[in-house]
Amino acid sequence: MEHPENKEEYKGLTVNQGVEQPAVVNPYLKLRKKPKRRQLSANEYVEGIVKGDITVLSQAVTLVESVRPEHQTLAQEVLEKCLPYTGNSIRVGISGVPGAGKSTSIDVFGLHVLEQYGGKLAVLAIDPSSERSKGSILGDKTRMEKLSIHPDSFIRPSPTAGSLGGVARKTRETIFLCEAAGFDKIFVETVGVGQSETAVHSMVDFFLLIQLAGTGDELQGIKRGIMEMADGIVINKADGNNIEKAKLAATHFRNALHLFPAPESGWLPQVLTYSGFYGIGIKEIWDMVYKYITFVKANGYFQHRRNEQSKFWMYETINEHLRDNFYNDDTIARILPKQEEEVLSGKVTSFSAARKLLDIYFGNMK
Repeated sequence: MEHPENKEEYKGLTVNQGVEQPAVVNPYLKLRKKPKRRQLSANEYVEGIVKGDITVLSQAVTLVESVRPEHQTLAQEVLEKCLPYTGNSIRVGISGVPGAGKSTSIDVFGLHVLEQYGGKLAVLAIDPSSERSKGSILGDKTRMEKLSIHPDSFIRPSPTAGSLGGVARKTRETIFLCEAAGFDKIFVETVGVGQSETAVHSMVDFFLLIQLAGTGDELQGIKRGIMEMADGIVINKADGNNIEKAKLAATHFRNALHLFPAPESGWLPQVLTYSGFYGIGIKEIWDMVYKYITFVKANGYFQHRRNEQSKFWMYETINEHLRDNFYNDDTIARILPKQEEEVLSGKVTSFSAARKLLDIYFGNMK
């Protein structure tokens, strides 16, 4: 291509043509296709998981999280075969307002329980997905610097991908896989205060609520429903100039807990203060957790709670499958847009449209 600078009006300025550059890709280089990884059988998954193979465990968790029907069939077979090796862990749900220091606290908590009690720890973190891009950062490992490199820990973040219920069920199934792999301590971190707490509460033995002091009305930040689920409340960042505020917040929480009905477990939730950053008060928190586990195992509530959770997830799974089956029905998929149009145009009510769709669906089932 001729340079415009070489024209007569730019006399005195000369630009050479330059050297033709070679192709970016070497024409003599033969690209090799990446070999497709062989799909393990259910028995191979189970064998690897029971041996404590982290690679196989990670692949099994990915299988459980997959939405492909063939993967789900295989995942359920793996879970069934892992069932005899499950149930031997302490499951702790950890929740709190955004910015309360959940991930940093888990890093400190995890190191403490591994050093003091031994065993193996799995951390299952539910990470919120963007409503716009549907993506998740999955950055919990970056905030658990020490725990993420510990040889006896396993950290697995999972995106909500717009469906908290589905992720919660898959998290419960992941708990079973981790237990089968020999993890005797399971932490489940939630996305924050809200719907996720109810889901996580339904799969753990102890529900720990992390709160901050000095952020205004402490009791306003946590609603009654969340506080009633908590088996223990801890006030983070009780250090420096914030110690007195943390103690005052703890007093407010203790007073509020006395106003609630007695928990079914018979355990009165304790309120403690600590500093995750400086590692102050960590021992007292885990003394409380283990004291609670001993207490509920002695009065039979531990097994009762697990039985109730199993029953809850059976019904949740039924509801999920019914919903999926409804929307995947060919007839429903064909007439649903028309019913939606009629609702938007005001020809029918939302309730009558829903009733019509359900009648057609159940009519097809006969």
